[in-house]
Amino acid sequence: MMSAQQAISDTRDIPAGSGEAGRRILIKGGTILSMDPKVGDFAAADVLIEGGILAAVGPGLDAPDATVIDAKGMIVMPGFIDTHHHQFETALRSFLADGILINDGHPHGAVNYYEHILQKFSLVYRPQDVHISVLFGSLAQLDTGVTTVMDVSQIHHTPEHSDAVVQALRDGGRRSVFGYFEGWGDGTKYPDDARRLKREHFSSADQLLTMVMGGEIYIPGYEKSWNIGRDLAVPVALHVVGTFGMAPTFDELARAGRFGSDNIFIHMTGMSDLAWKVAADVGAHVSLSVPIEMTMRHGMPPLQRALDLGMQPSLSSDVECTMTADPFTLMRSAFTLQRAFVNEAALAGKDQLPSLLTCHDVLRFATQEGAKGLKLDGRTGSLTPGKQADVILLDAAALNVAPLNHAPGAVVTLMDRSNVDTVMVAGKIRKWKGKLIGADLAKLRRELEASRDHIFNAAGIERDLFRTCSHAVSASVKGA
Repeated sequence: MMSAQQAISDTRDIPAGSGEAGRRILIKGGTILSMDPKVGDFAAADVLIEGGILAAVGPGLDAPDATVIDAKGMIVMPGFIDTHHHQFETALRSFLADGILINDGHPHGAVNYYEHILQKFSLVYRPQDVHISVLFGSLAQLDTGVTTVMDVSQIHHTPEHSDAVVQALRDGGRRSVFGYFEGWGDGTKYPDDARRLKREHFSSADQLLTMVMGGEIYIPGYEKSWNIGRDLAVPVALHVVGTFGMAPTFDELARAGRFGSDNIFIHMTGMSDLAWKVAADVGAHVSLSVPIEMTMRHGMPPLQRALDLGMQPSLSSDVECTMTADPFTLMRSAFTLQRAFVNEAALAGKDQLPSLLTCHDVLRFATQEGAKGLKLDGRTGSLTPGKQADVILLDAAALNVAPLNHAPGAVVTLMDRSNVDTVMVAGKIRKWKGKLIGADLAKLRRELEASRDHIFNAAGIERDLFRTCSHAVSASVKGA
């Protein structure tokens, strides 16, 4: 007779009914990084999941009716959280790898994000193009252990485009925050359509999808967006970048008392001491996209500035048209950048130096702080009993990690996508033994490629696999 507490050993034998009410799964014998000081960390312990909820964390848990997942050799921790990702650009991956943010008058700015991604490519997106990019990008991040995202979709040209984003996030099956940002053209209903979207798609508090209102201060009439977001009681998020000339307007908002704990400020490069102090005083959240900020000339990532004010940032990937959405890259970039500045100051003989970031600090940015910033810390961000079971198992016995000597260090300084063995969202297994489940990736890839072809053709941009994006755009201009 087969034991009720049957260990899972075959990659084909995925626990049935994961995430469903009454279903119990016991993750057994893993190294636990709970990201909750009250729960603690364990060299070897167990995680009990009941339905979609974390029931218990600790050594020697007994659950005779549970299906057991053997986690020996694994690090078990909460899923990563990306607080700012433009997933509609998945079809444009790496196109702008050599580009920068805006045309700032330097020769480097001839091909830039604002003019070519937002004002050229994005304008030709159909709702079906939005859907496949957002869905494919969602699945790709699930594969790398990101269980929660804020999707910053600046693609709301029509209500149909908006509904396509929502449907893609729902189809992706992970915890997602729908960022209702601007659209372009005569068909856009931004920001007024926010009320319909909230009513039709986000009326329930007990769902994987929630909503954030985009309130970009470079958009005329942004005050209306802020007011709508606050009327709907959703966070108000915006990009804050000095190279866009936003600092004077941002200062005005700070002086007028418009900042609040419901604000999510993305990048925060080039802002004044006044704005920083007010943002810190009111408890606003800062999302940093360190690799993008350094690569695309947003300005130096203000990581130390946030820390000096007692602000704990989250990490975000931003745009895959320029850089990967891999959380390991985000963590390593933040870790090495802050330490490089502090180390350089130490070598120059300076004293009263800031503390060096630790690997555990950076893991906290990528989990707990992201949950707090998105107002989801009551549901996710740590392995805390009572929260939803957004859990990842990372292979610490793999060739690039073994032997395991320091669990936070292994995750931050050694691991990559290949170490993500198993991913659960609200208790439901979405990746198992290194393979995404429940998605026909070959079919979706064909749809993404067809969408890519339409977008390039409609935008009149040449696709060249071996030359810089600058060449592709200049060639299309010459041929016009």
